Amino acid sequence: MDGAIAGLLGALVLGFANAFVRPILVVLSLPITILTFGLFLLVVNALVLKLGAALVPGFRIRGFLPALFGALLLALLNLLVAQVAGPGWAL
Repeated sequence: MDGAIAGLLGALVLGFANAFVRPILVVLSLPITILTFGLFLLVVNALVLKLGAALVPGFRIRGFLPALFGALLLALLNLLVAQVAGPGWAL
């Protein structure tokens, strides 16, 4: 699969995984998330990234540590976009 098409399909699958799978994982991992002061949500986000990579051919994340760094990068970018967009736009 072409790089651009794999990227678009990966973004679509990641969007659906964030909408449907991530909330279930967040609720199931709530006790450990509370114990880690919310840092376990990075692990949940990394698992969702790995799921997206597993479902889309051509979209690869090799290992859990790169997925964790990708989740951290996405969290920082989300924070930056929320700051630029102003109040009311953050999810």
